[in-house]
Amino acid sequence: QVQLVESGGGLVQAGGSLRLSCAASKSIFSINVMGWYRQAPGKQREWVTSSTNDGRTNNLYSDSVKGRFTISRDNAKNTVYLQMDSLKPEDTALYYCYAVDLGASYWGQGTQVTVSS
Repeated sequence: QVQLVESGGGLVQAGGSLRLSCAASKSIFSINVMGWYRQAPGKQREWVTSSTNDGRTNNLYSDSVKGRFTISRDNAKNTVYLQMDSLKPEDTALYYCYAVDLGASYWGQGTQVTVSS
């Protein structure tokens, strides 16, 4: 079992930055995949980014955020971060952290990001 708690969401103007945090209840060093999804009102949940750790870290990004968002892991703090720069109004959504550990998927409760134009 892995509990995930997100934080760091808020209201920001277009062009601004936010950093989301996802604190895990166990060591993330052994968690193979961690990442972020988002869901805008009236839309399906959308994959944003993932960080795969199988001896070597491999980070992937959706085309919509590539070059603007950066995922990172802090193993000492059992926390995954999502640095979001050059934010756009279309980035407005509820952002969910997820983890895949030993074949099971876990989700946080979400943190709201609102980008004003």
